[in-house]
Amino acid sequence: MTEHTHRRGDGTDTPATIDHGGGVWSIKVPIPDNPLGHTLVHLLDTDRGPVLIDTGWDDPASWSALTTGLASLGVRIEDIHGVLITHHHPDHHGLSGQVREASGAWIAMHAADAEVVRRTRSAEPGVWLDYLTAKLASAGAPPDHLAPLLAARDSGRMRTLPGLDAALPDREITPGDLLPLAGRTLRAIWTPGHTPGHVCLHLEEQHPGNLPGRGRLFSGDHLLPGITPHIGLYEDPDDTTVTDPLGDYLSSLERIAALDAAEVLPAHQHAFTTPAARVTELLAHHAARLTDLRTLLATPLTPWQLAERMEWNRPWDQIPYGSRNIAVSEAEAHLRRLVKLGHAEAVEDTDPVTYAAL
Repeated sequence: MTEHTHRRGDGTDTPATIDHGGGVWSIKVPIPDNPLGHTLVHLLDTDRGPVLIDTGWDDPASWSALTTGLASLGVRIEDIHGVLITHHHPDHHGLSGQVREASGAWIAMHAADAEVVRRTRSAEPGVWLDYLTAKLASAGAPPDHLAPLLAARDSGRMRTLPGLDAALPDREITPGDLLPLAGRTLRAIWTPGHTPGHVCLHLEEQHPGNLPGRGRLFSGDHLLPGITPHIGLYEDPDDTTVTDPLGDYLSSLERIAALDAAEVLPAHQHAFTTPAARVTELLAHHAARLTDLRTLLATPLTPWQLAERMEWNRPWDQIPYGSRNIAVSEAEAHLRRLVKLGHAEAVEDTDPVTYAAL
């Protein structure tokens, strides 16, 4: 593995690209004001030109890092042949439109996430804030948490969220299919959970370092070496289907472990080996968390109250406003799983609805 560096303004070197061998590189593309730091955008060489796996956040500094990283590998943005998106989140899909505009590249995404992009772009102003406010109110959020959302709705500041101008893909990633990439053998694996249309991409080629296992896996956010990805409810104001994102995620993890990939190339942190061991850790983590939540639900709680009592990376009173919304969605996803397993149920005639362990 070889790292290329570029000179920062303060005169020190910082790793910008990593050569993973076999025509695969990664480029660190920063995420502004985010503890994750950066997205690892992967570059895959093909016989018809270079293809990107994800693109990074839509920000001038991120665009500069992407184009500079490509240039250090002898690739111009105009050379990009196609873009494969693991999922629709803005730190992965944000720059896709700019890449397509500069290069004419195609953009491919799973149909479920493409629908999220389409729905978000076409939503009437205020629909999302109305939906989010109602959702949080039904989860038991206090009035002081709802007040900023109501104020934003009333003031008309309703189209400032990331993703509202995300590029519509022009190709579909079909699960199980080999992707039409000249000279490469890359198969799409549907791994819902983090988003409904998240995909991992399995490079079914001999590992360039001859590591034991079956090729390499571009895992997006599905499988990360030291982070448990957020699993919240799939948000769709027009869909009343009772989904089970955590159940989807756990099933997807087991499917990925069965691939027996020699190496995982995730979208955050760093490449790693022994994915089955990491899957085992994540399955154990979620099993323990569900057990802990059953204990908390010995007393009936709303999803908001459950989120307040769950273990996070900081105390609840130190969690920022927007992150609390994400935490409540994660609490609801865990509640859905407990209800589906028969380990909890909604308490009748409660408003907002409380849940109790069985």
